Parts: sequence; structure tokens; C-alpha cells
Amino acid sequence: MSVYVYSITAAAHPRNLGGLVGVGPAPAALRTVEAGPLCAVVSDSPKELRPKRRDLLAHQGVQERLMTDGTVLPLRFGLTAPDDETVRAALEQHRDEYVQRLTALEGCVEYHLKAAVAEDVILRQVLLESSEASALNNEIKAGTSSPELPLALGELVAREVQARHQALAASIAEALSPHTRQQRTSEPAGDDFLSVSFLVDHGHQESFLTAEKGITNEFGADVNLRLSGPLPPYSFV
Repeated sequence: MSVYVYSITAAAHPRNLGGLVGVGPAPAALRTVEAGPLCAVVSDSPKELRPKRRDLLAHQGVQERLMTDGTVLPLRFGLTAPDDETVRAALEQHRDEYVQRLTALEGCVEYHLKAAVAEDVILRQVLLESSEASALNNEIKAGTSSPELPLALGELVAREVQARHQALAASIAEALSPHTRQQRTSEPAGDDFLSVSFLVDHGHQESFLTAEKGITNEFGADVNLRLSGPLPPYSFV
């Protein structure tokens, strides 16, 4: 039977997994596979595995439990191996790399921040602050403009919106970076202009959260900031 792999820890990690179960419709018991200084937390894998809510929560629950007692390399949902020996071989083959990452992540958690600005808010800012956009808009409203002007205004507004998004994203990252070890950006989805993960050590969590709250208060209702965490450091494995 194939093996589902949840995470990697140091062999000395207490791995208190009591009360937790694995993924799948008939969850198997969690167990460990050790190789020298490393250990993988695994279970028998179901024949069919889909990212259902119950299974995602089971996967996340393992990471969060391990995180409370020490450093963990959380693996992405859905990782499987043919058997325990394959897992052990992988731990041995990548021993130095995994040990290095565990050392780098010791005492750290991840926070993920997303940000969006309401379309009407940023359009209003563009029309107020860009004399060119304001002039084009007034000419169109007057009803005597060329048919090409709405297109020109649209292109100008798109450029201005992108520039403002980039400036906002940079200012937020700059304000939070002194309280973090690393940060990783990802492609924003939907209306978001920012999607970034921060690696924060325990000693800086309070100052990081204070800085994030200050940014939220500074922008007020105009910018929608959503912070998730503390999380297992998925983005930094």
C-alpha cells in the first residue's frame, strides 16, 4: 500500500500525535519513518485522495500539532510514496538539505497577508490625483469628445491603478520586513493586489502583529488587509 507523507521533523521532535487521524474516507493511524537525524510522519494512503475539506483539515491538523512542540517541514497536501522504504531513502538522500531547512526554520511561523482596494476607491483616487485622467474624464462627460477618448482614459486608468497597487504593495512589505526573517510573494488572485508570506520568529511575532495593525489603522477602510497565521511555514520549506 502506498504511503501518504505529511511532514518532516527532527528525530528528536516529540511528535505528540495522539488523537489525530490521517487522510482518507477510512483514516489510517499516523506513524513515523526515521532515518538518522530525520523523521517523516506518514500514514497508509487511501486508494483515491481528493482535496475534500475533511482531508485538508486532517493534513493541516498534523502540521499544527507538530508545530506546537518544535520545528516542522510541512509538506503540501497530496504527497505520496510507494512505501516506507522509499520515504526513508528520500530522507537519507536529502539529509543535509532537510537538516539545513529545519535549522533555518527553528522557532519560526508563517503569516500570510492579502490586500485589496475597492475599485471605486482607487478609481476616485486616480481621477482626483491624475490631472490627465481628470481632463479626459471631463471631456468625455461634456459629450463633445472623440470616440477614442474613452479607450484612452481606460488605458490610462489601468496604468495608474497598477502603479498604485505596486506602490501600496511595496510600502506594506517595507513596513513589515524589519520584523521578519524572509518573505515570499505569490500571484494575487481576484481583486487582491498583494499576496505575501512572511517568516516570523517567535521573538518578533508581537512586533510584527503590532506593525500590521498599524498599517491597517493607517489605511482604514480603503484597503482590505487579511492576515492569516500563525501557520506552519509551507512557503519556506
